[in-house]
Amino acid sequence: MTDAKPAPAKVKLTPSSIVRYLDQHVIGQEEAKKILAVVVYSHYRKLGQQRDNPIELGKSNVLLVGPTGSGKTLLCETLSRAINVPFVTADATSLAQTQFVNEEIEAILLRLINKADGDLNKAQRGIVFIDEIDKLKSSSGKAPTTSGEGVQHALLKIMEGSLVKVAGNAIDTTNILFICGGAFVGLENILANSQAYGFISVGDGTNQRILDRLNSRIKPTDLIAFGLIPEFTGRLPVVASLKSLSRDMMVRIMTEPKNCLYNQFKEVVKNEGAELAIEPRVFEEIASLAVEYKVGARSLRGIFEEMFTPVLFQLPDRNDIKKVQIKSLFEEPILSTG
Repeated sequence: MTDAKPAPAKVKLTPSSIVRYLDQHVIGQEEAKKILAVVVYSHYRKLGQQRDNPIELGKSNVLLVGPTGSGKTLLCETLSRAINVPFVTADATSLAQTQFVNEEIEAILLRLINKADGDLNKAQRGIVFIDEIDKLKSSSGKAPTTSGEGVQHALLKIMEGSLVKVAGNAIDTTNILFICGGAFVGLENILANSQAYGFISVGDGTNQRILDRLNSRIKPTDLIAFGLIPEFTGRLPVVASLKSLSRDMMVRIMTEPKNCLYNQFKEVVKNEGAELAIEPRVFEEIASLAVEYKVGARSLRGIFEEMFTPVLFQLPDRNDIKKVQIKSLFEEPILSTG
């Protein structure tokens, strides 16, 4: 939802403090933030108490369901910085297109070890984000495709926990947190049918708010109907939904986070010896255009780059320019020498 440079932060590991950290970098998606914060808190607190606890605690991997550009990857990246653990991303589509799935999975784990600077113990406590997991689904009314189902089966063992030989090392994936994400286009139709039945209230004291929340949640049966195999959905017990970004959220993404696009381009212009001022209406115009593109926050940087190309072409040769003012996306920037 906005780019953020790696900058490990010392955050007290509680769900509320994790959410506060996420709020500095990610706009909106409050419910998803809370769900992820609780999972991460519980997971790493469990690891800290593992030796002293006679009860074996299971791992809760996460599935993020949301449209393209809604912030799934950014949430995971920011989480990993908040708790200072190695983080890598992978693409389920790429895994499905190769004949050597196990080798590709080993390559993902090798990147995790590299992110941990070769520290195997640290790598074994990292986070792996696998995007576009919905692309592994079967076609409607047909059996799962060999490649898609094969990748799901290949991922089962490492998501549950197993020893994998990687570049001469044996990495244990038991404590690696796996987060999968996807747009799941068409899942809303399945949900509409499954939620129509709802839950039967058995008492007058039933809390309607809790009942509504239970009714609205994505269930394993919904994911199976979508095309994921039962065993795979079972490895993703926690499901969080992300919403499409509104026009107002797009404006906030460009202007509020510490590393927002506005601050980034202010720094670029400052490095050329000038001051940058962008009128509020410009952000609204960019947001409206981004909404039309239907790829969420992914399109914001591209629009910014296009808007600034004429400016950044001139600035290095114009030491006399002291201020850059942009009043509209559809007007030429004003370059002032005074």
